[in-house]
Amino acid sequence: MERHRGLRERKKNATWGLLKTTALQMFLERGYENVSVAEIAAAANVSKATVFNYFPTKEDLVIGGMRHHIEDAARVVRERPRGTTPHAVLRDRFLELLEHRAPQTGLSDKPMFLKVQELIQTTPSLVVSAMDYRRRSGAMLAEVLMDEGHPKLTSRLVSSQLLHTQHILVEANVHLILEGRPIYEVAAMAYSAAHHAFGLLENGIGDVMRRETEPPAADPAFTPEGCRVGYDPGQGEAERVLEQAAERVLAEPGDEILEALVDPRRA
Repeated sequence: MERHRGLRERKKNATWGLLKTTALQMFLERGYENVSVAEIAAAANVSKATVFNYFPTKEDLVIGGMRHHIEDAARVVRERPRGTTPHAVLRDRFLELLEHRAPQTGLSDKPMFLKVQELIQTTPSLVVSAMDYRRRSGAMLAEVLMDEGHPKLTSRLVSSQLLHTQHILVEANVHLILEGRPIYEVAAMAYSAAHHAFGLLENGIGDVMRRETEPPAADPAFTPEGCRVGYDPGQGEAERVLEQAAERVLAEPGDEILEALVDPRRA
């Protein structure tokens, strides 16, 4: 029975890997939005139902791994030892994950990881989904802090600052890896950056980057209230751009058909 169970597990892992690899390659070649799940199934020689058995949604083929880490920060903070802060325990956990080259730190040069990151960088819908995973992770962490009796505002601020700091560190690591920097070089920079970033959180930024020189002249394109000069809040940006484009075209003589098409009486 153990042997059969082992065979089943190996077959499941092989199928998972085949589907993931096939999908990533097709997405990179043709674009995420231009490849259907049915096409992935056909290329992998399995049914569409089989794909969904392993990956509930199309985006799970790329960023499904994030789903398994949504509760990480909340769990680590909830289980922290007596006398430790959320900042300290998440800092130490991040440094530990860096040591193990964990993909969620961005410090990985494995081919599949690189393909996933390349796709995320070039696919807006995946960027939005990844942002939502981070939002949910932050909400869970804030909930843990509130359950401990901390004020809602403070809990949300602490959660946001800690997780956004981690996100910036991960982004920096991914950027360097995609540039082709060797992993050992990125690792050294990642450790230094993490200590710097968590140090800023620990010590505060109130006196950081105090200006020692005179500021530049105020931008005349903006009013004292911060609005762009000439901005009409009653008109949407898209409508204004279209109107300006039409005016430019109509300024060129001899196109009576276009003038008729944009005549407001046709509305």
